[in-house]
Amino acid sequence: MTSRAVLLVASGLSVLSGVLMFLGWPGFEVWPLQLIAFVPYWWALELVADRSWRTAFGVGLLCGVVALGGGYHWMLEATHVFSSLGWLASTGFFALCSIYLGLQYAFQGVLYWAVRGRGWPVAVAGLPGLVLTEWLYPKWFPVYVGNALLPEPLLAQSAELGGPLLVSFLVGVINVAVFEAVRAWCGRRAMPAKTLVAAAGFVGLLLLHGAVRIEQLDREIERAASLEVGLVQANVSIEQMRVEPFETVRRHVEQSRDLEAADALDLLVWPEVAYYPYFGRTLPFSAEPLRDELETPLVFGSYSVAEGLGRAKLYNSVFLMHRDGTVRELYDKTQLLIGGEYLPFGETFPILYKLSPNTGRLTAGLDVDPLSLGPWRISTPICYEDTLPRLVRRMVNKANPHLLVNLTDDIWLGDSRAPQAHLRLAQFRAVEHRRYLVRATNSGVSAVIDPVGRIVASTEIGTRENLRSTVHMMEGRTAYARFGDWPGWVSLVVTLFTLIRRRRVDTDATS
Repeated sequence: MTSRAVLLVASGLSVLSGVLMFLGWPGFEVWPLQLIAFVPYWWALELVADRSWRTAFGVGLLCGVVALGGGYHWMLEATHVFSSLGWLASTGFFALCSIYLGLQYAFQGVLYWAVRGRGWPVAVAGLPGLVLTEWLYPKWFPVYVGNALLPEPLLAQSAELGGPLLVSFLVGVINVAVFEAVRAWCGRRAMPAKTLVAAAGFVGLLLLHGAVRIEQLDREIERAASLEVGLVQANVSIEQMRVEPFETVRRHVEQSRDLEAADALDLLVWPEVAYYPYFGRTLPFSAEPLRDELETPLVFGSYSVAEGLGRAKLYNSVFLMHRDGTVRELYDKTQLLIGGEYLPFGETFPILYKLSPNTGRLTAGLDVDPLSLGPWRISTPICYEDTLPRLVRRMVNKANPHLLVNLTDDIWLGDSRAPQAHLRLAQFRAVEHRRYLVRATNSGVSAVIDPVGRIVASTEIGTRENLRSTVHMMEGRTAYARFGDWPGWVSLVVTLFTLIRRRRVDTDATS
């Protein structure tokens, strides 16, 4: 095969891997494809193993751009809708984002190339690099291949042991077994029995762990105290939020009254920025006129303003109104969305906000304190914060909450798979910390997720409806809460060791 032909084949295999990856991710939901998605990618890297690191970088970048550009295709429409940029500028921004996110796989490809070049087998070259780049590469949207396994609850339970990195490692292990089996079959060699047995043993242990833990958790849920929770999904358009803010509030109040009239509730939950205009930040205060409209304690989102010297600071906040109408605590969103809630260097170069007039100028919060409802502690990640495992782990470790409540508004994602994908990504937070997760969204999907990761109640997308469910107050700390991203640290040590020490065994003979 000529040099050019090798590059063409490697490029085709990289594109194939990228397609398999994004079809396997949440949103497209063909999750079994994720279990073979790395096979063409690693095969492509094997084909260019005798070339420079730049070739491996290019193979990885091509795979990553296809995988992440396809998986996050909704960013194109979201950028156009939310920032008011034209389609040309939005397409350019989307292309840059896809390249930036794809660099994660480019670096992964270089690590694979370097470790294989020192004589180590595919498993050692592929698995630590996969986990390490997921752990360390800076990104504003989560990219964990293990997220695809949520539809298979027995395997997804491993998230409580090592978070999303351990689940991604599990995906990698299955890919290694498939890769080695296919390579042995193509080369007409004996099947790699040790590799296959080790992979099967690892998967079997996690399946057993999942089965045992699901049974244990079901018993714990039955014994735990409970609350009756009502969620309001008003389905207010972006334009209506801006032009008719009081109509937005009226809708939420009307639907809340319907929930209260149907049966008694312990807690009502409204979505992100459901109440407009702003509140101040001096606590406690009376949440007029809501205190005269509702009888049930209410968790709701709104903006809050801190007046001071110079420009006032605006926060994306969550409040808890008690039965007496008093607000005693709030939580401010700490992880703001680039391009949606702020622009990097926007304060230094104000012209950036003129180019993107719909982009907010919000200030990030500093604390992750919970809200308190009687004896119960509630942690409240806002919007896409429920997809960030490190942030939610920080919340859980500081507050030891009994319940997680997420307030979000996905209407700016447009008519895409993104709202469903957002729900899927958030489900892992319930598994990682064994808590109920209540998600109130403006336009769907609003849902209640139990500590196993099961959706026990949910709404449709683009509908105006109410949701009510029983949630149980859970306690305790999981291994992931205690030890965090330990698979990342292990992968770092293994990678450094393999780069320092050459394995003096023929590569083809071993793997």
